[in-house]
Amino acid sequence: MPKFFKFQSLFLLCISFSLFSCKSDKKPDSIKIATAANMQFAMNELIETFRQETGIKCEAVVSSSGKLTAQIKAGAPFDVFVSADLKYPNILFKEGFGKESPKIYAYGTLVIWTTSENIEPSLEILSEEKIKHIAIANPKTAPYGLAAEEFLKKTGKFDNLESKFVFGESISAVNRYIHSGSAEIGFTAKSVVLSPQMKNVGKWIEIDPSQYSNIEQAALLLKSERPKTIKNARKFYEFLFSAKAKKILGKYGYRS
Repeated sequence: MPKFFKFQSLFLLCISFSLFSCKSDKKPDSIKIATAANMQFAMNELIETFRQETGIKCEAVVSSSGKLTAQIKAGAPFDVFVSADLKYPNILFKEGFGKESPKIYAYGTLVIWTTSENIEPSLEILSEEKIKHIAIANPKTAPYGLAAEEFLKKTGKFDNLESKFVFGESISAVNRYIHSGSAEIGFTAKSVVLSPQMKNVGKWIEIDPSQYSNIEQAALLLKSERPKTIKNARKFYEFLFSAKAKKILGKYGYRS
């Protein structure tokens, strides 16, 4: 074999090996997940479990479902929308933002939570004079706020308590009000008080789910403009409905 051919063969072999090595080491682009605020803590565990199984990284952007919907309509580069209700994913799907119709991944539960030592959470205590502020998520953009409003109207308490309401744009804002003591008490998601970060903070009671409409939490696989993430986004979307994901969601008080 001519020396030139030997050198050429060796050179091509090295180049091929180099290209293969680069391809193997290349990590997939992270998936961007628009995440409803009540899912913040559960999502952290879901993302980590998914990463351990697949090696695929995810990034959660947390806000109210209504605000996230507005961002998606404005062109925010999300791959999956994990909402606190079915309404907003349905709106996006009907307007052409989803690859397929949204699916319910869990049902949420509403609780009354306080971090004040001298307060025992209950419906009755909301009317007492020592309760100056009641934190509630904005019913116009946050499904848990809408559920709280519905519950208070159903029990005939809404009108008398309305002057005490402190509205947060999402459950995250409500949690800050309650945790800091800016509001003596408030309505939040059961997933928050069961999270490792808040599990032993304050006191809470669960509101009977029959006292408000089902909080049907749905996910939507979005028509992403980022072709490199399409396959990985579908993998995460399918993982969200797996037995392993349902077990994680159950730890945070979600019902299936």
